[in-house]
Amino acid sequence: MNSFVIEGGYRLHGEITPQGAKNEALEVICAVLLTDERMVIHNIPDILDIRNLIQLLRDMHVKVDRLSTGTYAFQADTVDVAYFESDEFIRCVAALRGSVMLTGPLLARFGKAILPHVGGDKIGRRRLDTHIFGFRKLGAEFRYDEQRQLYDIEAATLKGTYMLLDEASVTGTANILMASTLAKGVTTIYNAACEPYIQQLSEMLNRMGARITGIGSNLLTVEGVASLRGTEHVILPDMIEVGSFIGMAAMTGSDIVIKNAGYDKLGIIPDSFRRIGIHIEQQNDDIYVPEHDSYEIETFMDGSIMTVADATWPGLTPDLLSVFLVVATQAKGSVLIHQKMFESRLFFVDKLIDMGAQIILCDPHRATVIGLGNRLKLRAAKMVSPDIRAGIALLIAAMSAEGTSRIDNIEQIDRGYQQIDCRLNALGAHISRL
Repeated sequence: MNSFVIEGGYRLHGEITPQGAKNEALEVICAVLLTDERMVIHNIPDILDIRNLIQLLRDMHVKVDRLSTGTYAFQADTVDVAYFESDEFIRCVAALRGSVMLTGPLLARFGKAILPHVGGDKIGRRRLDTHIFGFRKLGAEFRYDEQRQLYDIEAATLKGTYMLLDEASVTGTANILMASTLAKGVTTIYNAACEPYIQQLSEMLNRMGARITGIGSNLLTVEGVASLRGTEHVILPDMIEVGSFIGMAAMTGSDIVIKNAGYDKLGIIPDSFRRIGIHIEQQNDDIYVPEHDSYEIETFMDGSIMTVADATWPGLTPDLLSVFLVVATQAKGSVLIHQKMFESRLFFVDKLIDMGAQIILCDPHRATVIGLGNRLKLRAAKMVSPDIRAGIALLIAAMSAEGTSRIDNIEQIDRGYQQIDCRLNALGAHISRL
C-alpha cells in the first residue's frame, strides 16, 4: 500500500493544466470495439483505471499503439471472442467498474457479453439496472450464472425501440447509446444523461458514421447503421480536476492559473464555487484563482443556510461534493452539503472532524459544515483514502493543515488523478510518496 506524506501550510503559485476527463476516456475507449477500423484518441489521462482498461483491450487482442503522451491508436480487427468466457477476463472486468461500458459495444458487434459484479469506489449501492433494462429493451437475453456470479448476455440481433430510463445514468446512457448505433431500426432514449461526456461520445460516434440526434438533451434518437468506421477524437479537460484545483487554491490561500480548463463545458461548477465565496476569473479558456485570505459562504435571499446539492446535468456533479465539503470547513459561514446519489460518500467526514473541522453528519446523505474561517486551522492527521473523490478532499485538507499528515491507500487517488503529487509539488506543495 502506497502513502502520501503531506507537509501542510504551503501556498501554491503557478500554472497547472488539467488532465483529460477520466469519465469520458472510459466511454470513448470502450467505443473502439464498435469498429474494426483504426481509432486515434488524444488527451487520454495516464491514471490507473485507464491503464487497466487499455491493458484489458490488449488482452482481448485489440491492437494498441501509444503514439505520444496521451495519444493512443486502437484497432479492434482481431478481437478474441473466446477470451470473453475466460476466468481472467471476468476477474479483470469485475475489478474495474468502467469496464461495464464494454458490454454495449460487445453486444452490438459480437452478439454476446458478460456482466459480472463490478468494482470501483466504495460509496454505496451503484445499481446496474439501467444498463440491464436498456439491453433487454433492445432484445438482449440475460442468463444469470450463479456459480460464477455474472450475467451471460446474448443478442443475435439488437432491435431499435423506445425506452424511458429509470434514472439519467451516465454510464447506462453511454452503454445503451453505443449498443443502439448498430441496432436495426430507430432507438429513442428518453431521460438520457446529457453530461458533456455523453455529448462528446455522441459526436464521436456520429463521426464514425452513427446517426444520433438530440445531442445535449435528455431525448436521444439513434437510427441504427450496419457498421461504423474509424475516426480521431480529443477528450475534454477533466471538470472534476478543474474543480479540485479551484477548491485547493482557495483553501490553501494560493493563486494559480488553470490552463485550458474547457470553461464552456463546466456548467454550474464555477458559479457553485462563487456561492461559497471563492473568486474566480475566466481568462479565455483559462481560470485564474487569486490568493484568498478568507472567503464567505452566501446565504439564500431569506437569510437561510446555503445548500450545495448534487443533481443530474446541468446540475452540480456529485463527484465534486467532497471537495465542496472540505473547502467549506475553512470558509466563513455554514452550508448544508446534500449528497443525494450515493449513501456512503460522506462517511469520510470523520477524518475531517478529527482534524478539527466543525461538521455535523445529519444522515448518510447530508452534512452541515460550520465554517471556521481563519479562526482555527485544521490540524494534521493520519488518514486512509476510501475512494477517489474523498481521497482528493483529504489531500486538500492535509495541504491546508498545520503539521505533517499521512494518507494511506492512495491507489484510490491514483485511479483518478494523474501524478497528482508531482504536479502539485511543481506549484510549491510538499508531498512525498511512500
